[in-house]
Amino acid sequence: MTLAQSTENKNASRGLWLGLVGITVFAATLPMTRIATGTTDAPLMSALFVAMARAVLAGVLSLLLLKGTRAPLPARQDWVPLAITAAGVVFGFPLFTSVAMRQVEAIHASVIVGVLPLATAVVGALLHRQRPSLLFWGCGMLGCLWVTSYALIRAGSTLSSLHLQAADLMLFAAMVCAAVGYGYGGRLSKHMRGEHVICWALVISLPITVPIAAWDWPTTEIPTTSWAALAYMGVFPMWLGFFAWYRGLALGGTVRVSQVQLIQPFLSMLFSVPLLGESLDIQSFGFGLGVIAIVFVSKKMPVHPR
Repeated sequence: MTLAQSTENKNASRGLWLGLVGITVFAATLPMTRIATGTTDAPLMSALFVAMARAVLAGVLSLLLLKGTRAPLPARQDWVPLAITAAGVVFGFPLFTSVAMRQVEAIHASVIVGVLPLATAVVGALLHRQRPSLLFWGCGMLGCLWVTSYALIRAGSTLSSLHLQAADLMLFAAMVCAAVGYGYGGRLSKHMRGEHVICWALVISLPITVPIAAWDWPTTEIPTTSWAALAYMGVFPMWLGFFAWYRGLALGGTVRVSQVQLIQPFLSMLFSVPLLGESLDIQSFGFGLGVIAIVFVSKKMPVHPR
């Protein structure tokens, strides 16, 4: 093995581990969102306020970090990709998931979340001009089917009994937004620091997020737990999680590292035990091991440049 190959392998492994750290931080987003927005029968914060307020909090932290570290301004050619990244992960994904999670349970949402790794891999392959092998795509499809099957079994449903509703469309839209935001952010992280990518995306969004959050500020009493959930989402999934995630995409490649997201639904359900009162069983553990195996195998599958 040459020195270049050894370095590439080390970067790929490090990218996967950093990706796992990011996904672990992201995993509590769905249950936390439900705590913040409440349900249709017992609504709390509005979906619009949750999406914008978490971005405002992360944006202020980003502004302080960029100023404190004297981060350089992005290059002229990076502003458009930054705007696309912001549209995906600052606006699209938080807003669509906030609307959907008031109407559906976290288990139901995980059926849709299961397609995110494949969607991110497709966007990454297009942006980075890569040509994953058929075996890689096979692993991606198998992972999606595996996660979806688990979610259906967990919910006591079958494909024939699932009915497409407005919340499902919102979740699909959220997955598309996330995939695009991950893809463009991952590409920017090739020549920018990962934390600077998300920080600039959040800062350029502040002229929009601040007035909307102020306009839609809750007028009714909101429980402390909902404010705490909102604070968590602003500091962790909206900000710190991207530090590791974008760095991981840059090191390991968006196409390959995207498959780590297959673990996210299982981590979300793990967080749901203390947050939403759900329970885990041996079946969940077995499916989780299966996902880890699929991610491990996909890591070995070739991804060729075009």
